[in-house]
Amino acid sequence: RAREKTGKEKRAKGCPRWSLGPMADPGAKNLESDGVKAPEVKKEEPKTFDVGDKVDAMCGANFRLCEVISRRKVGGTSTQKDGGFEYYVHFVDCNRRLDRWVGGGDIRVHESSAGSKDGAGASNDSKCIPHRRTRRNKRKLQDTDEGHGSITDPTLAKLEKDHEEATKVKNVDVVYIGGYEIDTWYYSPYPEECTKKKRLFICEFCLKYMRKRSTLLRHAGKCHLRHPPGNEIYRDKNISLFEVDGARNKVFCQCLCLFSKLFLDHKTLYYDVAPFLFYILCEADENGFHAVGYFSKEKSSTENNNLACILTFPPFQRKGYGKFLIEFSYELSRLEGKIGSPEKPLSDLGRLSYRSYWTRVLLRVLSEHRRPLSVKELSQMTFIKEEDIIYTLESLKMLRYWKGQKIISATPKLIEMHQQQLRCRPGRLRVDPDKLQYVPLAERN
Repeated sequence: RAREKTGKEKRAKGCPRWSLGPMADPGAKNLESDGVKAPEVKKEEPKTFDVGDKVDAMCGANFRLCEVISRRKVGGTSTQKDGGFEYYVHFVDCNRRLDRWVGGGDIRVHESSAGSKDGAGASNDSKCIPHRRTRRNKRKLQDTDEGHGSITDPTLAKLEKDHEEATKVKNVDVVYIGGYEIDTWYYSPYPEECTKKKRLFICEFCLKYMRKRSTLLRHAGKCHLRHPPGNEIYRDKNISLFEVDGARNKVFCQCLCLFSKLFLDHKTLYYDVAPFLFYILCEADENGFHAVGYFSKEKSSTENNNLACILTFPPFQRKGYGKFLIEFSYELSRLEGKIGSPEKPLSDLGRLSYRSYWTRVLLRVLSEHRRPLSVKELSQMTFIKEEDIIYTLESLKMLRYWKGQKIISATPKLIEMHQQQLRCRPGRLRVDPDKLQYVPLAERN
């Protein structure tokens, strides 16, 4: 009875009778001591997915619906001796810069939002793009308007589809440049022998690429370039801007295009750089001029495009350099006496930057001129193309249609409301025209 009572007391403390844990009942039958093997618990093998499958992959703290783009075999580890697969996934309704490799432990069979109890499954896709066409989401939906976000020409659409198919998997994961380690966003056509290890080392001055850090260190001792190989046409304190001719500095411009393609999805210019001018923005210190961004433009554009590509390097984003480059491109258009516009379609980040710049400029002009202005007059004052002005005014709810004509409806109260929103944003760099030394290309010859 005493022994039975002791067993009951131990079980009452929370240890089940047949538990195999450290607090198991001493009177329990030991299967191993009797020569009987305990049943083996079979480990569930991870499910294998094929290319094109819709799955849920870990993105941040939750799972998100994605599509398997590619997969590769990985070697075994201490916990997975026979190896497994890694999957390159594209998150549905998200930009391609979020595409990445995920391990088998961060991927699972797709669960519909209706069958998900905790709501952490594919229902999170709504965070990427708004589905309800509410008044609040109208401006977000307008980002894909014709001419600014989408491609309507069937030929261009086919070329875009072929481009996505050929560049769907990143060939470089990380680049090292100027003391920064940067995760890449997109595919770039670097030579295949340089991308086997999925990382590149790049000289911050001449932008030449290497496979090994030791090679970069040796190159740094021999590279005497301390600024872009062109003419300095603007300087304000520690900010300088250089004009580089693609025909005269072919290798430098090709390296710049290859590097920028890692962060631009729609860029197709890599090697034929002769017809372009490159304007490179730099920060200056005692070690030289360090590139932080650039834009390019055609020497002779039939459509009067004042910008072909624009990029602020990732470590220097959110500092106002993008809008500074946009303003600089329009300042060059003013000196050339041409009404300009960027090449279309714009990337998602490009649309945001341009719409912010157009909004600020148009509100400033409308507030200074209280009389009614036409779209054509605004274009002549700001050197912004009429279609870009219409797009911006429509997003601000300042354009109305009356008897088949576009009428600007901008009351002082509405202008002040939008300007108040702009004042809440941090200050930005401004182009000082007095510090710009530029001669239009047509006048140089």
